[in-house]
Amino acid sequence: MKQLLIALTILSGLFLMTTGVEAKPSREPAIGLTLIPPSPVTTRIREEIRGAVWNHSKETRKCEVAIYLDSEKSGDILRSDSLTIPAKSAAGIRYLLPTKDKAGHHRIIMVVKSDGKARRIEQDLTIIPSKFRSTERIGGAWVGITHWSEKEGRHWNAQIKKMTDEDWRQLVRGMHGVGMNVIVIQQVFENQVYDYEDSIITQHGYKGLAYYPSKLYPGRMKITARDPIGAILTEADKLGMHVFLGVGMYAWFDYSHASLVWHEKVAKELWGLYGYHPSFYGWYISEEGDGSLGDSTHRKQMVRFFREFTPYVHNMAPGKPVMLATNCWHLLGAQSTYLKLLPNVDILCPFAFARMPKGDETGAQAAALLGRLCKESGTHMWLDMEVFVFDKEGGLIPRPISGIMSDMHKYTRFEKTLCYQYPGLLTAPDAAVRLGGEPAVKLYLEYQKYLGSLPR
Repeated sequence: MKQLLIALTILSGLFLMTTGVEAKPSREPAIGLTLIPPSPVTTRIREEIRGAVWNHSKETRKCEVAIYLDSEKSGDILRSDSLTIPAKSAAGIRYLLPTKDKAGHHRIIMVVKSDGKARRIEQDLTIIPSKFRSTERIGGAWVGITHWSEKEGRHWNAQIKKMTDEDWRQLVRGMHGVGMNVIVIQQVFENQVYDYEDSIITQHGYKGLAYYPSKLYPGRMKITARDPIGAILTEADKLGMHVFLGVGMYAWFDYSHASLVWHEKVAKELWGLYGYHPSFYGWYISEEGDGSLGDSTHRKQMVRFFREFTPYVHNMAPGKPVMLATNCWHLLGAQSTYLKLLPNVDILCPFAFARMPKGDETGAQAAALLGRLCKESGTHMWLDMEVFVFDKEGGLIPRPISGIMSDMHKYTRFEKTLCYQYPGLLTAPDAAVRLGGEPAVKLYLEYQKYLGSLPR
């Protein structure tokens, strides 16, 4: 059972963390509302509604919380609860809304009453009539501040490093222009180390380079943008978008205790710097992994990692989901580990269905197996669809639209489809920096045309 209903913790760090990067915590009780998945969705899922209340005061406070559908009439109430929140703490509530027979445009409203005052927050929810769980749309994309591999990112890495904060804001607007309103920041640190090289970190200290003004570690990536993370969040705030912060990179595929400690420190700093942004949607763990979940030692480490990390960030920020992306290869034999792992993973977003290894299951079989495991664990399952192919030198180039459409219509059991990645593979024609050049603009326009053909 996920630790979602009530989460209490002492919040710290919501203050000025570094010169010129301002965190803006409220001195009054603050509230938050998270929809998983965010709009739009179909009539074939259960929409998870998470509410959160923060008590920034020095005294315990009581409040009444109610969640409504469309109006604040008593007949439209979905759930209500009384919360007692200690000083400097937070609490959350949760409701699962069946979407069947609710096609149309709705509002989810949360009202918090405390000390004779009422605070309200709401979000739009469009429910599309469908025979599938999937909307057959790309609802968001990964965004790498630079690409982790110079080889794979060779067509745009030199350009992306020169992007300014305004260029990043324009990139966010380009994504919004084609309905890609979920942004997954690939990682907030660059560190090309693998888990079997863990001794390098423990013996010599962490040498990763930050993409934001971190006080934890002094190293900085050599990029033009001063704070691309802040720029992305600020623009996403304006457009009503949703941003996962990629807590990584400690070391690829590394879920050791040292990695857990590092992730908790970085998550706390990120929340202190950026937690006031309405678009701060959740946490993405950047280390990824094989669908087999590794050997017995690695499997135990992964289970322990999420068993501790997820409650840690839920306590700090009730309602904000934790997402993991692994590939879908070599699943057979790992089912029992998934059933231990997934109860502490809010969203599983597997990838590489179009590149199944020879002798493995088909992509459809892998999707069906993961679907069963996620259903049994109560975990949301989204799709990380690849919109790239490799050129002869191993660089990523845009995938033909026919392959993307084929996957879109084939893999329909996922409640939200994201893609890897937006920068360098899709580019709005009005972008000042055309990452990926004309092929990326071409794919953007082809997808835009497909999107325009769908019913609204």
